[in-house]
Amino acid sequence: MKPYQPRIGAWVVDGGVAFRVWAPEAQAVEVVLEGPIKGTHPLTREADGYHVGQVANATSGQLYRYRVDGGPAFPDVASRFQPQGVHGPSQVVELGQFPWTDARWPGIEREEVVIYELHVGTFTPEGTFEAAIQRLPYLLDLGVTAIELMPLGDFPGERNWGYDCVAIYAPARCYGSPADLQEFVDAAHKLGLAVFLDVVYNHLGPDGNYTGAFSPYYVTKAHQSPWGDGLNYDGQHCEPVRAFFLENALYWLGNFHFDGLRLDATHAIIDLGPKHFLAELKERVLAAYPERKILLIAEDNQNLNTMLKSPTEGGWGLDGVWADDFHHEMRRIVAGDAEGYYRDFRGRVDDLARIVREGWLFSGEYSVHDQCLRGTSSAGLDPSQFVLCIQNHDQVGNRAFGERLHHQIDLAAFRAASAVLLTAPQIPLMFMGQEWGTSAPFCFFTDHNPELGKMVTQGRRREFGHFQAFADPKIRETIPDPQGVETFFKSKLPWEEREIMPYAGMVHLVKALLTVRKEQAVFRRGERLWLDAMAWDEDTLVVRQQAKDGTNLLLIARLRRAGDFRSVPGRIFSGVEAWEVLLHTEEACFTAESAPLAIEAKGDSVRVTFSGPGALLMRGRSTTTNAGHR
Repeated sequence: MKPYQPRIGAWVVDGGVAFRVWAPEAQAVEVVLEGPIKGTHPLTREADGYHVGQVANATSGQLYRYRVDGGPAFPDVASRFQPQGVHGPSQVVELGQFPWTDARWPGIEREEVVIYELHVGTFTPEGTFEAAIQRLPYLLDLGVTAIELMPLGDFPGERNWGYDCVAIYAPARCYGSPADLQEFVDAAHKLGLAVFLDVVYNHLGPDGNYTGAFSPYYVTKAHQSPWGDGLNYDGQHCEPVRAFFLENALYWLGNFHFDGLRLDATHAIIDLGPKHFLAELKERVLAAYPERKILLIAEDNQNLNTMLKSPTEGGWGLDGVWADDFHHEMRRIVAGDAEGYYRDFRGRVDDLARIVREGWLFSGEYSVHDQCLRGTSSAGLDPSQFVLCIQNHDQVGNRAFGERLHHQIDLAAFRAASAVLLTAPQIPLMFMGQEWGTSAPFCFFTDHNPELGKMVTQGRRREFGHFQAFADPKIRETIPDPQGVETFFKSKLPWEEREIMPYAGMVHLVKALLTVRKEQAVFRRGERLWLDAMAWDEDTLVVRQQAKDGTNLLLIARLRRAGDFRSVPGRIFSGVEAWEVLLHTEEACFTAESAPLAIEAKGDSVRVTFSGPGALLMRGRSTTTNAGHR
């Protein structure tokens, strides 16, 4: 794989180390070496506002900062490593020396992706890249095909979700060294697992962000974001700002061999210029690594088809988008949430069926929560361009106590929802520990300085004040303190519990569902002929997918209450010789409190009695070719 050729930061060259930093208003910039070689060296100002230079005899491991116009010395905003924290000196790192073994790694096709999202600091007791490597065989055995790491750019303190990152080129030192991260990706590729990285290009964190010490143009008051002034993607002097983030993407992909990027909150990237930053990002990635299968997936709540359409269609060409409508509708159905953005969702199975067919729900309808029309048509888009989940770091961690969905609903309903997720035609995403229904919450945690930390704690509790359950200030005080170290530690996964019931049963179910996903032709690239989904009644979702070879996969998922299911000739069941049972979620191997389904299948007729929520997967061969939704 072609390495990234740096244009900013510090890197080893023949005879020394090269430095390049953007400081357009500065008359003089010096690099201050702190060890092992010490000294101060002036850089040469170029016409475009960059300051460049080379220091002989310096090498990998060198610590340094920059001094602008004789003022204080600051760490490099494009630092590759911050061994003493984000306020300390930067370190020169020679990333090209790692002995990669993945030269034959083919990458991953979009249709093959099953994502496992994890936070390095809480995924294992140790919270390091090295410890995470030891869990990779488990993820492979589970049926996962791609790991998504929450942001790794270094942040203040020793614990953070990663979205307060300020040194966006530097892997967080609390997880390990850059070489440790390279080792993690190489080990994953050796097993056949892809690795994606979550990157934050919509804002920089509040503490340790030194971009303003070098240039006032990184942000603009013309655009506002939830974090203050927006990043300057389209104003005066925006080109070096765009380059700073574009180069960051190429850096992660080239030097660490990531297979793709999850782009955080792209709806907060405001760019009114002639070419949107995300469109340029896709172009740059394709140009830099044309031989690789690299996926760019946005987190975006706008439901914009422009993001996913090809450039020839006037789109930006991104490979996928997180489609939160699925999560919100499913949670409204099984848990009843109705406040905040859940106000836009009715808890109706027919709406859920539409999402399975189309990828998202809002295609131009009015949003009560946003108070505007939301979304565009998904016509012409492939199901594999949508990422679905029933848990992720936001949907768990942004709850007051970090409660997971399975903490709040009947486990039978959770098993049924899991079956819908893992056999849907879209890309499924699981959040770490979801596969065994872990007892651990995932809380919001930080480690800011005391002054900022107090504001974060107060703000965290204040933001829940508009929810009925937290109207009483005394109740809000019970919300875990993000700054408390115990809030972090209780978010770590208790791996030992997955060996006992009911956790072990849930692991078996997930493995069985992902085995079906791997084996059935409808999930292979270019093999799905059509799919359809419908609400059979107010509690039951039916999804049928047919492959070109005539095989069919049928899901009958009862998401609420007990009830009977009877197929009706001529509807979604027609044209099949006979249906055979693959599995159902209430089998004894999946739950210690199984309530077996009463199933009767004769030809294309299916009768099922559900004693509560549950899901049934069946397989059949077509006698005719159907013309379905997609």
